[in-house]
Amino acid sequence: MANRLQFEQSLYLQQHAHNPVDWYPWGDEAFRIAADRQVPVLVSIGYAACHWCHVMERESFEDAEVAAFMNANFVCVKVDREERPEVDHIYMDAVTSMTGSGGWPLNVFVTPGKLPFYGGTYFPPRPAYNRPSWIQVLNHMTGIWVERRDDVESTAGQLADHLKQISTPELPQTSKAIDKELCLGIAESMLKNADGVNGGFGGAPKFPGTMATSFLLEHYLFTGDSKSLNQAVLNLDAMANGGIYDQLGGGFARYSTDNKWLAPHFEKMLYDNALLILAYCDGYSIAGNKRYATIIKDTIAFVERELKDPSGVYYCALDADSEGHEGLFYTFTWQDWCAAVTEHRETLSGYFGVTEEGNWEETNILHVAVPYGDQAEKFGMVDAELTGIVDRCRKHLFEIRSARVRPATDDKCLLSWNALMNMALTKAGLVLAEPGYLKLAEDHMDAMMAAFSDGNSYYHVWKGKAGTVGANLDDMAYLVQAMFALAAAKGENGLTKNAIGMVHKITAAFGFPDSPFFYFTPKDNLELPVRKLELYDGATPSGNAVMAHNLILAGLCSGDSALTSRASEMLTAMADKVSRYGTSFGYWALQLQRYAVGMRVVVCTGANAIEVAKEISFHKVPQAYFVASYKEIYDPSILKGKYFGDKTHIFVCSQDSCLPLVGEISQAVVQIGNGFENRGAKR
Repeated sequence: MANRLQFEQSLYLQQHAHNPVDWYPWGDEAFRIAADRQVPVLVSIGYAACHWCHVMERESFEDAEVAAFMNANFVCVKVDREERPEVDHIYMDAVTSMTGSGGWPLNVFVTPGKLPFYGGTYFPPRPAYNRPSWIQVLNHMTGIWVERRDDVESTAGQLADHLKQISTPELPQTSKAIDKELCLGIAESMLKNADGVNGGFGGAPKFPGTMATSFLLEHYLFTGDSKSLNQAVLNLDAMANGGIYDQLGGGFARYSTDNKWLAPHFEKMLYDNALLILAYCDGYSIAGNKRYATIIKDTIAFVERELKDPSGVYYCALDADSEGHEGLFYTFTWQDWCAAVTEHRETLSGYFGVTEEGNWEETNILHVAVPYGDQAEKFGMVDAELTGIVDRCRKHLFEIRSARVRPATDDKCLLSWNALMNMALTKAGLVLAEPGYLKLAEDHMDAMMAAFSDGNSYYHVWKGKAGTVGANLDDMAYLVQAMFALAAAKGENGLTKNAIGMVHKITAAFGFPDSPFFYFTPKDNLELPVRKLELYDGATPSGNAVMAHNLILAGLCSGDSALTSRASEMLTAMADKVSRYGTSFGYWALQLQRYAVGMRVVVCTGANAIEVAKEISFHKVPQAYFVASYKEIYDPSILKGKYFGDKTHIFVCSQDSCLPLVGEISQAVVQIGNGFENRGAKR
C-alpha cells in the first residue's frame, strides 16, 4: 500500500512511496502530528542518485518489522536534499557538529519544534563497520525521549544556539590586503593540498575541485607560475583519462572512490558537468590543450542527450545504479568485451585498461590506461591510425551499451543547477567560437524564465508545473551570474539591466543585518529555526561568493559604488580564511585574485561592437567584463556618452574611472593588463 509520498513530484520521494514506513513529506503537518502524539520526528534525507540511500532503503525502510517500530515511535519525514537544500544544510550542520562527519543518507532525530538532538548517516541492519544497527539506534532514541525528555530538549536548544552562532559571520578585526601576496599564498595553500602524482586535491574519495583548478590556471595567467599551470593540467588530464569520465558517452560522474580517478560513484549530476565544462574551457583557453575541446563538446552532448527536458531546461541527475547494481550500465566484463571487440582487441584492451580479471569488482571500468603515443608506438602505428581505431570502437561500444537497462533519471529541474549549465554553454560558445552553444544558452535562458518564474517570484524546483519551493540564494545568485555572462557574450544589454535589478532584489530579500553577507533563505522563509549562512564553496560555489562577483559587475555597470563597496567588504572579510584553506574556497579565491589584478569593464561601441568585444576576450582577460552596443543607448549607465556612430570605440573602465578612449584592440588589451604588474588605472 502506498504512503503519502505517492503524491509528491520528487523521484526520490516517489521511490519511497511503497515503503511500509508511514512517510510524510517535509511540511507543517508532520510536526503538528508529532506534537499531538508527543513523539520525536525522524527526518531522513537523501537524493535519487545516491547509492547508499538505496542500500539503506532496501535493508531497513522496506523491512516491515523495522517500519512498524518507526511508525509506532516516530513521525517519519522523507526529504529530497536537492529539492529542500535549506533543510539539508541545517541538519547536515547539526550532524557534523555532533559526530564530526556527514553524508547521505542523513538521518536526524528532531523535536516537534524542528530542533535536532541526534543524527548520523548510513546505519546497517545489523551492527557493522563500528556502527550500531538501525534498530538499535531507534530503540536508543525512543528510550532517551521517554526517559530523559528534559535532557533531549536541553541538548536540542544548545545545538540550535550553536547552529545560530556558526551562521553569524565573524568579520576580521584587521583586514588582510587583497594583493599579489595574498594570491601567492592562496596558490601555495592549494598546491600543498594537491596530489602531484595522480592529480586533484587530497586523497580518496576524490572530488573534481573545478574552482580551485580554474584559480590555478588564472594564477598562471597572471603570474607565470609554472607549478600552478602544471598542477591544473594534471588535474584536468587525470580526470579526462580516468573512469570518472565516461569514455564512451561523455560526461563525468560525481567523484572517484579511489586516488587515481578510476572507480567513480557512477551517478552523473548536472552541476558537476556544468562546472567541469567551465574548468575545461579555462584549460582550453589558458593551457591551449586541444583535447579539452573534445571533452567540452562530448560533455555538452551528454547533457543535451540525456538530461534535457522537452521544455528546454535540464534534469538533475542520472542514478548510479541500474538493475539494482552500481555501475552495471557502464562497465564491461571480459565476456562482454570479447563479444563486442573482435578487431584490434589487444590494442584496445591495453588502451582502455580492460583485463580478464577486471579492474573493479570483477568487471572493467573503461579508462585511458596508456597514452595514445605510447600505445601507437607499441603496435607500430602512427597516432592518427590509433585514433581512428579508438573512435570506431567507442561508437560501437556506445551502441551496445545503449541497449542495456538505463539508470533512472532524476527528472526534477533545479534553477541553481540550470543556471550553472547556462554559464557553461555561454563560456563554451565563447571559448570554442561555437555560435551554436550561444544559441543553446539563449534558448535555455528563455526556458528557465518560463519554468522557474511566474513573473513575480522565482522557484527552486520545476517538474512539469509551477514550482512550490521558493528560490534560495544559490538559485538567484547563479541566475544573475548567468544573465551577466550571456549578456556579455551576446551584447544583450537588456539582460544586464535585468541582472542589476535582481541584485538589488536579492540584497533586500537575503541580506544579513549589519553584515555584507547573505542568508541562504529569504526573509519570508520561516520554516526552520535557524537561517543558514553558507560561505564555503562545496560541490557548487557559495552563493555569497557568487554574489560578491555579481555586486562588482552590477556596481561597475551601473555606477553604484555602494554595490562594489559591499563586494569589497565581503572579499576583505574572507581573505584570511581563503588564504589558509584555498581548496575549500575556490570561487572566493577566483574573485579575490581578479579583484587584486583589477576588475575591468570593457565598453565597446560601434557597428562591430559585439565582434570586437569577443576578439578582445580571446586575449585571455578573465578579470574583464564586456558591455557592447551597436547603437546609442543609456542603460546600463556605463554606456552613457560612449556611442559615436559606426566607428569602433573601446573604453576600459575600473571602479572609479575610465581610461582614455582607444580604437584598436591591441591598445585595449594593454589597458586591461595581463597581471599584477599591469593594473592600468588604480581603483
